[in-house]
Amino acid sequence: MTTVQELPADDGVNAAASYVARRIVTLAGPPLDGGCIVVQGGKIAAVGPRRIATGRVVDLGDALIAPGFVNAHTHLEFSGLTKPLGTAGMNFASWLREVIAFRREGPFDPQPAVVAGLQESLAAGVTTVGEIASTVPRQLFERPPRGPNVTAFMELIGLSESRAVAKLASLDEFLAAGDAAGVRRGISPHAPYTVRPSLVESAVARSTEQGVPLAFHLAESPEELELLRDGTGPLVDLLREIGAWDATAIPPKSRPLDYLKTLSGAPRTLLIHGNYFADDEIDFLAAQADRMTTVYCPRTHAYFGHARHPLEKLLAAGAAVAVGTDGRCTNPDLDLRAELRCLHRTFPNLSSERIVRLGTFDGAWALGVERDVGTLEVGKQADFVVVAEVPDESDPYAALLDERAVLLRTVVAGQSRIEFIR
Repeated sequence: MTTVQELPADDGVNAAASYVARRIVTLAGPPLDGGCIVVQGGKIAAVGPRRIATGRVVDLGDALIAPGFVNAHTHLEFSGLTKPLGTAGMNFASWLREVIAFRREGPFDPQPAVVAGLQESLAAGVTTVGEIASTVPRQLFERPPRGPNVTAFMELIGLSESRAVAKLASLDEFLAAGDAAGVRRGISPHAPYTVRPSLVESAVARSTEQGVPLAFHLAESPEELELLRDGTGPLVDLLREIGAWDATAIPPKSRPLDYLKTLSGAPRTLLIHGNYFADDEIDFLAAQADRMTTVYCPRTHAYFGHARHPLEKLLAAGAAVAVGTDGRCTNPDLDLRAELRCLHRTFPNLSSERIVRLGTFDGAWALGVERDVGTLEVGKQADFVVVAEVPDESDPYAALLDERAVLLRTVVAGQSRIEFIR
């Protein structure tokens, strides 16, 4: 039986420690056989063969070291759920009714759920998280830096003019408070069906002024496309039910491309889901690959039974892509490796190396933290995972994704946060 142990802070964090293992995947170069990572002051001081080891030596034996996983999109407020809301394959608008009922009727308490989600993420080897926060829990910014690195995107919902103005005031307050240890701030106008275009434009302007990333749910469902194109459909019916529909907010014959053009003004934008991007929209994303990333959530995509995701087209065009788990409202857990395995089953022609990169460096790049995390390189934060080796797997990237590769340790900023005791 495997148990999880959360470890106390390491008093020797400023002293050198060397981690040696059978193989190391750095994603900054070829894998190392019999490699070593030297950590000092929470950062990587050296990467190379075993002979460079110095200070306290941690011999991990027959294990594989790799960069910590990056979950580019999740909703931790749903981490208290034991199963997804609704039923698999249900209409998207009907599922949103389940979300609204859960938030209004409970049991819904985002603060402990976020804390639980951070711990679950660590236990899954996730060291960096892109979190969409409809309510920003106090603990997220007051907690000691013992969890994953977090980019907390404040969610904005405002289809009416008055609500949009109020949300902007709250956003300015949120951004003015600044970052905290291990936690950065971002902006998330929610989606085309909940945010008027002028609010999206204001969010982009603040993203540019403050130099913070922006996340936006886009091209998520056929119902969304119908609303944009015709101003009709199940989402309009839902918005009317809850008194939130404003027929003047969205210009007729709108498309995701219209939003992409606005969002391209931000320094770093995450397009969440992108399940139904058209070919010209994919071409636009490829042209903006230096600042825009589509975040694919494979198991959430499968939960709704969407048409095949345009992942292959996006990658072939040169568009940037990352991977997220979404929240437990559509997913059984926050395990990014399970997400990558699902992706591999769906797109078996993608190499294991490419898939591992989607769940590490590409997610870090999407969030704008690629200089700090995502690969194992000198000067970066010492965030990595240790997994048990798979004896009959010669490809270290495939070994990292293998279900037999049991996670042994999660390290953030040079300190072991989670160890698995078997």
